Amino acid sequence: QLQFVESGGGLVQPGGSLRLSCAASGFTLDDYDIGWFRQGPGKPHEGVACSRASDGRTSYADSVKGRFTISRDSAKNTVDLQMNALEPEDTGVYYCASLGACVIGPLRGGSWGKGTSVTVSS
Repeated sequence: QLQFVESGGGLVQPGGSLRLSCAASGFTLDDYDIGWFRQGPGKPHEGVACSRASDGRTSYADSVKGRFTISRDSAKNTVDLQMNALEPEDTGVYYCASLGACVIGPLRGGSWGKGTSVTVSS
């Protein structure tokens, strides 16, 4: 089972930025489609960004398009999520995972790691 470690979360004011990082050990992230997901309070998990391994194509949820950017750092074996212009609605626990294909939008079930918590509040 692939295991991921998320980091970079925190408390930020509306309009601020955070950069999340997804790390893995024992396998190469470049070999997999990697997505960033989040779970807001009382909401299901939601795929917000994804990077496809085969061609590097990225996809985003409409709610984050233009504000979030997913990128790979092959040298570090990480997949990062740059989040700008953060809104209170972005609050939640953020996870990275590989689900076999890019998934954007709400989803149920799945196995998730510890994630990293993001709180957007003044």
